[in-house]
Amino acid sequence: MVIARKIAYNVVASSISKLLSTVLALVSIGFITRYLGTDGFGDYATVLAFLSFFAAIADLGLYSISTREISRHGADEEKIIGNIFSLRLISSLAVFIISPAIIMFFPYPAEVKEGILIAVASFVFSSGYQVLNGVFQKNLAMDKVALGELIGKAVQVVIIIFAVKLRLGFNWIIASLLINMIINFLIVFLWSRKYIRFKLRFDFGYWKKFLKEAAPIGIGSAIVFVYFKIDTIFLSVMKNAGDVGIYNAAYKVLENITFFPAMIVGLVLPIMSNTIFHNKKRFKEVADNTIKFFVILVVPMIIGTLFLSEGIINLIGGGAFGASANVLRVLVFALTAIFFGSFFNNILIAGNRQKKLLYIWSFAAVINIVLNLIFIPKFSYFAAAYVSVLTETVVAGAASYFVIKELKYFPEVEKMGGILFSGIIMAVFLLAFRGHGFFLPALSSALVYFVSLWAFQAVKSSEITSIITKKGVEEYEELP
Repeated sequence: MVIARKIAYNVVASSISKLLSTVLALVSIGFITRYLGTDGFGDYATVLAFLSFFAAIADLGLYSISTREISRHGADEEKIIGNIFSLRLISSLAVFIISPAIIMFFPYPAEVKEGILIAVASFVFSSGYQVLNGVFQKNLAMDKVALGELIGKAVQVVIIIFAVKLRLGFNWIIASLLINMIINFLIVFLWSRKYIRFKLRFDFGYWKKFLKEAAPIGIGSAIVFVYFKIDTIFLSVMKNAGDVGIYNAAYKVLENITFFPAMIVGLVLPIMSNTIFHNKKRFKEVADNTIKFFVILVVPMIIGTLFLSEGIINLIGGGAFGASANVLRVLVFALTAIFFGSFFNNILIAGNRQKKLLYIWSFAAVINIVLNLIFIPKFSYFAAAYVSVLTETVVAGAASYFVIKELKYFPEVEKMGGILFSGIIMAVFLLAFRGHGFFLPALSSALVYFVSLWAFQAVKSSEITSIITKKGVEEYEELP
């Protein structure tokens, strides 16, 4: 229970910081969409898609495996982090050097190509920052990482507002991302020294062993890019920048929420890695509580989006992006699949079954590429949205199959009926107050949902108390 409270404290603290970061991100998107318009925002989304592409190439699977390894009993953290940091630095610099040769083959304006190079430079800093995240995950201190991200995001928003007000142009918007990543890295690096003092290490024998272990996830990261971001690049080549902008105004909502399942599973991954083979009862307790938490979140997320999509898009992009509302109604189901896919994917990693992910992601990527090539020319961003839903559903479904079959874990969600019935009550409330604006129905329906959860005892008062009790944090002890 003490571990659960420690996790809960990190979830609450990180969630507050992440929520504020998300609000700042949406504010920045609001300024960017109104300043650049649909075509300009489409160019902006194309730049970020290429950033994801190069990040996937340089990943090498180092982040997930390093987090798992430093969570093992008797792990030499300084050796692991020192070597992984060196590996990630070299791969990031290599990608930065080769990126100009790749983008020259694409038919984009010079401004967009310059923006891609600026964005790739930011990855050199974000890659080091991601490696250090593993240290905070092991020590259940992701609240510090979230705070660092919040500070970097606040600086980025200030730069974006400054660039918009003075009309400094497209690449000033992109440069704000570079400055954000530099700040994030410096903050996380300084805070990491509380837990570990490492130096760059070049143990090539260890590199070979680690890269062999991480290879499935490294290759998988490149494949994941295909089904997560290739649709934007396909749209930019087969359609026009305006279509890319419409699609990505909705997709940005999805992107700014996907941090949450990643954050939660990041917090519990060290514990699941520690217990999956040695303490099955504790593993199942942590895993079941995690998936229940996800169910509690996705039910109102789906219902709220279906009823309030126009208000969400108007808030983010303004009237010019009205067509994005129906795209968002489709993409919310992809987001739901991402929640559960992230959960089952990380259980496979904790259980040393990461090679299965390579098969899953490869199959999903093939489906994604084929269907997008067939349907985007005719149906544009709606094709990309529906293909995203199908792809993410395949990933989540296949991962859950292997978890159940090979690791013998079958998830159980306590009080599932109460959660679903609370969602129905929320939907009835939104239907009754449809057409009464955005903020009041959104906030009121959320309140109705969570009160209903409490009334049906789907969430107990004692659980809420244990999350916010300071004593629970102070009693934290290492797992046996």
